[in-house]
Amino acid sequence: MTGPEGATVWHAFYDLLRLYDMKTIFGNPGSTEQPMLKNFPADFEYILGLQEASVVAMADGFSQATRKPVVVSLHTSAGTGNGMGNIMTAFLNKTPLIIIAGQQTREMLIGEPMLSNRDAEMMPRPWVKWAYQPVRAKDVPAALIRAVATATMPPAGPVYLSIPLDDWDAEITTTPVPRAVSTRVAPDPEQLSSFAARITKAKNFALVLGQEVDKSLGWEAAIKFAELLEAPVFQAPLAERAVFPERHMLFKGMLPIARGPLSNKLETFDLVLVVGAEVWRYYPYVPGAVVPPGLELLQITNDPHDAATALVGDSLLSDARLALEGLYRLLHSTLDRPPLEPKAPELSDATGLTHSTRKNELSPMTAMDAWSAVAQLRPKNAILVQESPSNGSDLVQVWPAEQPESYFTFASGGLGWNAPAAAGIALAQKHNRTSRPTILAIGDGSLHYSVQSIYTAVQHKVKLVYLVPLNEEYAILKEFAILEQTPNVPALDLPGLNAMATAKAYGCPSFRAESMSDLSKCFEDALEIDGPALIEFPIDRQLRPLVAQTAARA
Repeated sequence: MTGPEGATVWHAFYDLLRLYDMKTIFGNPGSTEQPMLKNFPADFEYILGLQEASVVAMADGFSQATRKPVVVSLHTSAGTGNGMGNIMTAFLNKTPLIIIAGQQTREMLIGEPMLSNRDAEMMPRPWVKWAYQPVRAKDVPAALIRAVATATMPPAGPVYLSIPLDDWDAEITTTPVPRAVSTRVAPDPEQLSSFAARITKAKNFALVLGQEVDKSLGWEAAIKFAELLEAPVFQAPLAERAVFPERHMLFKGMLPIARGPLSNKLETFDLVLVVGAEVWRYYPYVPGAVVPPGLELLQITNDPHDAATALVGDSLLSDARLALEGLYRLLHSTLDRPPLEPKAPELSDATGLTHSTRKNELSPMTAMDAWSAVAQLRPKNAILVQESPSNGSDLVQVWPAEQPESYFTFASGGLGWNAPAAAGIALAQKHNRTSRPTILAIGDGSLHYSVQSIYTAVQHKVKLVYLVPLNEEYAILKEFAILEQTPNVPALDLPGLNAMATAKAYGCPSFRAESMSDLSKCFEDALEIDGPALIEFPIDRQLRPLVAQTAARA
C-alpha cells in the first residue's frame, strides 16, 4: 500500500505492529536501538528488563500467556549474547518471538566498528526459525511481515532481524500489506483413520499427552477422547505444560525421564498414542529399550523435527486438539460404552502431613512440608511457574493442575528462564485483567540466574509471589553425582545467599518463614500485597534418587 509523503521505515514498522496488535515491546535499550525507539508512540508500551536474558524470558512468558507473538529488542551482538540462553529456551518452548537486534550504521559496516553485529544472521542459529539482515533499508517492513508469519506458523518459534540503525530514517513510498497465515495444521484424514483403526484393535491402550495439548487448548478434547476409551493417561516426560486434569481418575502421572524406567512403565500395554510430545524427552541416561517388546507406538505432533527424531513408531503431523477431536469423531460411533463413573481422586493428602519426614519442630521443614503449607491456601485460579529442580516432584504432588494454562516451566532445562517468564506471565494477567495470581516456585540457586527480573515485576506492580526454598546447594547436581558416580564435584554448595535482601534491593516486599505455620501466614500476607512479594524458607538438605522423581512436570 502507498505510504504518506515523508513516511519512513520507522513509521511503517509501528503501523504494521498496530495492524498485528503487537503493541508491547520488551527490551533493554542501547545506542543501536535508539533510532527504532525514538519518539516512542504513546499507544505502545515498552517493558524494560535490566539484562537481556530477563528480557527474552519475560517476553516468552508474556507471549505464551497472551497467545500472541511479541517483539523483543536486543542490543546488537552484545545483547543477543546475553539473551542467547533464553533464546534457546524460547525455541524449544516454541514461542513466537520477533527478536529485533540493532546493528551499526550501514556506512561503517565494512570496517566492523564497535558494536557491529558481525555475521548477524549466523549468531542466533540454530535457535531461531529464521535470521535475516535486510539488504536494503526499504526491505525492513517486508522482513517484519515475513518474520511474523514465520514465527507464528507451526511449530511456532523465535525469529531474528538485525536492523542497521540508519535504516529507520530511510524514506519509503510503499508499505507491504500484512498477511494472515494459518497457525494450525489439520491431520491427514487417511493417516488419522489408520490410527483410529489401530486404536480400535488394541487390547491394552495408553494415552501419553504432551505440552502441545495445552498450547492448542486441547484439554476438553483430550478428556473426551480418554474417557471414550477409558484409557490411562500419562504426561509425557518433562512436559513444560500441564496436559490433563490431574485429579481425574484416568490420570496416572508423568512418565519416567530415563529410557529404561520409561520403557518398564509401559510394559503392560500393546499400543501407545503420544499426542503433542517428542518420543521421548529424556534427561539422565539409564540403559534400556525405547519401548518394551511388543509395544507399538503412534505419535501426533505439529513439529516435523519431533516427528523425524522419534526413536520408534509412526508419526502424524497435526495440531493436537484437531487430531484428538478427529479421533473422537472416528471412534465414538464404534465404541458403545457407558460414561465413566466418577471416583475420588487418588492423590496424596493435600496437607502433606502423611508425607512429612520432618524430625521435629526444631529441624528445617522438608520440601513436602513447605509445599503442602502453601498448596492448602492456593487460589483456585492461580498460575504456577516452577524452577525448583530438586523438589519440584513434591510440589506437583500437592499442587495438581486442574485447569488449562495453569502451569508453566521451560522445555530446555536451562536455568534462568522461569523467574523472568513468571514476571511476563503475571504482566499478561494484568494486561488481560484476569485477576489470576502467578506463583513462582524457584530454588535459591535458580533465582540468581535472572534475578534482575524482580525489578520489572516491582515497577509494573504485577501479582507475583516468589516462593524460594533455601537449601544452600545445587541439590539436583548432587543427585546427578550419585546417579553418575561422580563424587567430589566442586562448587555444589551455595552458602551466603540471601533472597530477602536481594528482593528488598529491588523494592520487593520479602518475608522469611521458619515453619509451616509461618509459611502459611506469609503466603496469605503476600497474596494481599498489591504487587510482587518474595518468601524464603529454609528446607532440609535431603537428597533422593534422581530417576525416581517421575511425578514432577519438570
